[in-house]
Amino acid sequence: MNLVDLSKEISYALRHAPWEYELELDEQGFVPIAQLLHTLNESGTYEREVTQADLEQIIAISEKKRHEIIGDKIRALYGHTIPQIIKKEPGIPPAVLYHGTTHKALPQILLDGLKPMQRQYVHLSVDVDTATRVGKRRDGSPVILKIDTEAAQKVGIQFYIGNDKVWLCDRVPKECITA
Repeated sequence: MNLVDLSKEISYALRHAPWEYELELDEQGFVPIAQLLHTLNESGTYEREVTQADLEQIIAISEKKRHEIIGDKIRALYGHTIPQIIKKEPGIPPAVLYHGTTHKALPQILLDGLKPMQRQYVHLSVDVDTATRVGKRRDGSPVILKIDTEAAQKVGIQFYIGNDKVWLCDRVPKECITA
């Protein structure tokens, strides 16, 4: 079984189109594992039945930690584009976070700050390497922005835990960004 393809389908289902899979996310973005497995297996896409062990393996080998299992439920940790707001756990981030972006987007960011655009939250990385990898999806030589989270918190910005490499927030004011 191709776990990369399976991981992409799970991400799509949990982050972007749960209704296409007849999944209902709770307020924290979780769905019962049994419900997800049923819909994946019902499709007949995979050469064998998808199991909870497959889901656990995807999570264990994933460099980006996109999903999490708690008890009998699974969720995508970040990147949601669905209209439903997924409530995240507030936290105190490191003093500095990073954001990889395109040269084209930079002037607008420096004018307006960072906004979530088509996502629910702005995604920030804990290190330059992660921000660079993210930025390279849209620009071969991305601009890495430095985010002063302490200054952001002083003006009322709340940060949320994404995973061990990603922090989330609703926006980042331009005054808290250094290019």
